[in-house]
Amino acid sequence: MNVDWVKKGNSYKVKLLALNAEKFKRDAITLMSSSQTKQDSWHYQWAHFEDDAPFLFFDWIWPRTLDDFRDRRVFDAGCGPGHHIRLVAPVASHVTGMDLNTNDIAANKLTAFQNVTILEGDIAHHQPQHPYDVVYCIGVIHHTDDPDLTFTNLKKMCHKGSLLIIWCYSQEGNQLMWRFIEPLRRTLLRAQQRRVVQVLAQLITLSLYPLVYTIYLMPFRWLPYYEYFQNFRRLGFRRNVLNVFDKLNAPQTQFISRSRVEKWFKPQEFEDFSITPYRGVSWRASGIVRHD
Repeated sequence: MNVDWVKKGNSYKVKLLALNAEKFKRDAITLMSSSQTKQDSWHYQWAHFEDDAPFLFFDWIWPRTLDDFRDRRVFDAGCGPGHHIRLVAPVASHVTGMDLNTNDIAANKLTAFQNVTILEGDIAHHQPQHPYDVVYCIGVIHHTDDPDLTFTNLKKMCHKGSLLIIWCYSQEGNQLMWRFIEPLRRTLLRAQQRRVVQVLAQLITLSLYPLVYTIYLMPFRWLPYYEYFQNFRRLGFRRNVLNVFDKLNAPQTQFISRSRVEKWFKPQEFEDFSITPYRGVSWRASGIVRHD
């Protein structure tokens, strides 16, 4: 693939040229100004793994459904390789996906969709020319430099009546992660080669199987991550490795408390809003913006 950079104002428009020009005519990536640092670890992750469990997306956006995206202009904040866009694009009028690290992967994977635009940029500072009807941020906001700033900017991308959806790691139920695993990860794994971290994730995943299929089959709901491992049994080995790798690979993670999510979705700013726990380790939240 060839890449042409064209100066346009203070940004650069990137035109992707392929052998099949018709197929790629809508694949353009706009390099936006960014204050967050690009992280190679995310590019490695989505170049080596595939999310093949669409049921998770529908669980994470609940109580919303695909009907909430139908015939609407949608923004995927932190689109990764575009796995969620593949689910939304068939019903949406247009989907814009933005990622600071993996926009090239997403663009290459989504060439079949003529109603998709992929941008490279920082979701905490992106200022679209026109607001979107639906904005969703799935599993990304807790990895940004400032989740509060990011949420505020996502809200700015909406108009009155827009739907805003968030799924994020919760502080509640993740004490083991933020007290012990996350400090160890920052100390021991940050400088490691990603291939080494991938092998470690495979070994950890293998070690979990005996526990998940014995003790965690018992009705001991007080066990840590009891609900979470219900999903573990629904997923294949490689998808479970992805879950472990994602937690070891992330350059930074903030675990979000319910009170923090409640401050995001203030009743005076949102109506028909919902905040519910998911598998005891995350929050899924959404609401309709009351005003511009």
